[in-house]
Amino acid sequence: MSLSPEFREILYRVPALLIAFMGHELSHAAVALCFGDDTAKRAGRITLNPLRHIDPLGALLLILVRFGWAKPVPINPEKFRSKKAGIIAVSLAGPASNVVMAFFAALAVHVPRAFWQNPPMGADVAEVILGVLQEFYLVNIMLAAFNLLPIPPLDGSKAVFSVLPDRIYYGYLMRYERYGMFVLIALSVTGVLGRVLSPVSEGIHSFVMRAMLAVSG
Repeated sequence: MSLSPEFREILYRVPALLIAFMGHELSHAAVALCFGDDTAKRAGRITLNPLRHIDPLGALLLILVRFGWAKPVPINPEKFRSKKAGIIAVSLAGPASNVVMAFFAALAVHVPRAFWQNPPMGADVAEVILGVLQEFYLVNIMLAAFNLLPIPPLDGSKAVFSVLPDRIYYGYLMRYERYGMFVLIALSVTGVLGRVLSPVSEGIHSFVMRAMLAVSG
């Protein structure tokens, strides 16, 4: 039975999503540990098991509409050797990991052209691998762009507002973070989120493509 292009795309997106979420959240946890906070490690979040990082609703939404989230990594900034630097580094580690993963996906798709033109594993298997790689690239670009938005509880908000005095920073997050997802859903439903994300994701895409071409020559 032949699968529709839309259903095939969703099937490709599932493994791409699992790996992208795993890399994103693992990066948060690993960088937190580097700054002295072992909270995520004790919660079992420094793991390559993607199921430990998945939020079911967030994953389902990302599969269906490319808007979603993973299970947040628990951190305790009071344990950081440098609180402000730790918050910024941990916050940006997730989106940065998505950019890096997108870069390697682009390399895998674009560099070995001769390999993909005559794949040793057969054309059907190669089509599936390329489909997953392309979805992996797109998912990582979208996750990086989405998480860089300065809207709580996204990573961008923590990085941007961490430069403020502690009284304002913690007051802002505690007061508004719980409403952030409602804001994001409203922006998504009205189409505003897509218009905001488009230039951000295009900028990240251009950066990754330039880096890939520079490395591949």
